[in-house]
Amino acid sequence: MPRVAVLDDYQNVALKMADWSAIPAGYDVTVFDDHVSEPEALVRRLADFEVVCIMRERTPFPRAVFAALPKLKLLVTTGGRNLSVDVAAATAQGVTVCGTRGTTPPTPELAMGLILSLARNIPFEHRAMQEGRWQTTIGRSLHGATLGLLGVGRLGGYVAKLGKAFGMEAIGWSQNLTDEKAAEHGVKRVERDALFAQSDFLSIHLVLGDRSRGLVGADDLARMKPTAFLVNTSRGPIVQQEALLAALRERRIAGAGLDVYDVEPLPADHPLRSLDNVVLTPHLGYVTDDTYRFFYRDTVECIAAWAKGEPVRVITA
Repeated sequence: MPRVAVLDDYQNVALKMADWSAIPAGYDVTVFDDHVSEPEALVRRLADFEVVCIMRERTPFPRAVFAALPKLKLLVTTGGRNLSVDVAAATAQGVTVCGTRGTTPPTPELAMGLILSLARNIPFEHRAMQEGRWQTTIGRSLHGATLGLLGVGRLGGYVAKLGKAFGMEAIGWSQNLTDEKAAEHGVKRVERDALFAQSDFLSIHLVLGDRSRGLVGADDLARMKPTAFLVNTSRGPIVQQEALLAALRERRIAGAGLDVYDVEPLPADHPLRSLDNVVLTPHLGYVTDDTYRFFYRDTVECIAAWAKGEPVRVITA
């Protein structure tokens, strides 16, 4: 009987978001709602599974993990690509890797939610109201503010569109951004130093890779206005964590809105949790009902198609 593992279903919703009866009879599905980060423990958990379904980059699959799972034949990742999966190693071992479709709006919407929360002190004032206080801070308007975009692709371009609805002026930079590509999204391309110096809200929208890991460091943060905010809904390691912590502690920037972290789930004793000039969310960018339904329905489709010898949305690189 083929065994299917569904990993990191934090909210216990995987089986409710799709019709799992569409996979062949006899397939045994086990859902795990906790997270295992230690590779040896992960291998022990998955040793008897032929099919493993993972949620984005929550659980990496490097070469060593594939090598330790000889029974594994199919890995389904949500999303069309997953840089935490060594696809070449999977292919060499005869493991098929398939992906799913997704949706664009949720992450940009969350980015704007973090921007609004920072601008108007919404989380702070919510706590103050619960404690019986009234009107304790003074916010700032988004209208006329400069929205800086580190990355102006599909997601960054969508954030520019939302920012413009609030009357923000959008500027952007990335290694490959051209004036023409920026203009397609109503964004003015600027040089990297100017992006950090001019932005009132700087929002990151890059894919994590060799060029972007640790891209934002102390020098970049030092160029930001003391009234400016950094927002990251992309990937935590794009920003050098110690540099960001220092800038926040010393109030060299006004604050940060963060949805992503170097280590996820964020440890309970992490220093970010103790700062009063941050708004933190637990990697909610894509965590919406419509996105999950896309993810899990396509996951079921991938398993059913693979079982028939006709895999769909195969990832080869």
